[in-house]
Amino acid sequence: MAKRYEPELIGIDTGKSELVICRHDGQMQSLNNRDTDIRRWLKSLPGPACIAIEATGTYHLQLLELAHAAGHHLYVVDGLRLSRYRESVGGRAKTDLADARLLQRYLQRERDQLRLWEPPPPGYIRLQRLLHRRARMVRMRTALNQSLAEVPDLRKACRALLTQLDIVLRHFDRALQQLAVQTGLHQDLTRLQAVEGLGPLTCVALANVFRRGHFRNSDAFIAFLGMDVRVRDSGGSRGRRKLTKQGDPELRRLLHNAAMAAARRGRWKTLYEAYQARGLSKTQALVILARKLARLAFSLLKFQSDYCSNRHCMQT
Repeated sequence: MAKRYEPELIGIDTGKSELVICRHDGQMQSLNNRDTDIRRWLKSLPGPACIAIEATGTYHLQLLELAHAAGHHLYVVDGLRLSRYRESVGGRAKTDLADARLLQRYLQRERDQLRLWEPPPPGYIRLQRLLHRRARMVRMRTALNQSLAEVPDLRKACRALLTQLDIVLRHFDRALQQLAVQTGLHQDLTRLQAVEGLGPLTCVALANVFRRGHFRNSDAFIAFLGMDVRVRDSGGSRGRRKLTKQGDPELRRLLHNAAMAAARRGRWKTLYEAYQARGLSKTQALVILARKLARLAFSLLKFQSDYCSNRHCMQT
């Protein structure tokens, strides 16, 4: 009987210019984070391997794409989750070498609980990058306005600069809408834009992230957004509930803004006021509305249904 092949378990810490690799036998090596070097290393592996990679902005994307094309099994580990795993095993060092070892150990012990990485659909990354770059420009505009508004000698120049930034932001908005239509999101955007509070940007972000994975239900979608609640209870003590915040922070910001807009309109306003009447703070009530909007968006997109205020608002 032929011996069953066991894939090698590998942990890789990614940086802008360097990859640090930990093999199953503890062997360590460094590799330039370049296309040719990555391809050469992948070809040197004896067979399909299981590779754990920490999500680090964009530095890990090239490795993911090349390794997936070469037939390897990939697991992307959230940085916050890895940090807490380090604490749980008593790790003290936070270096590239230590992180590569930790990723290999995490994969070895938790592989059955991890989800295989799949490449995103066409246009997904471009839309995400545009959304994030627009968000950075909004933050820059806010900082400039707050910093220069109180300087009388610069007030006129500040207004002119802010006007130019507003023009650039409108170009961003048009580019996002055009790219969303080019990638086949037109019908999804039409469905979502019928919901009170969901503006064009939020609709693009929700429609884009929905097609990123196969979500079993709305709970899985909420968890992917990082809007699920972390529970910490012990005995008779009930810990404070907090959002996990493991998803895209920009989408959570857009949903919070959408909740503020919805809280001023129709049945959403009634819900918002009812939450406050129960003693919830404004922030808590807005978080609940944001979650309801996200669940509603998931339902409309999954079942390709049209929005009906009387039916959907109270069901979410």
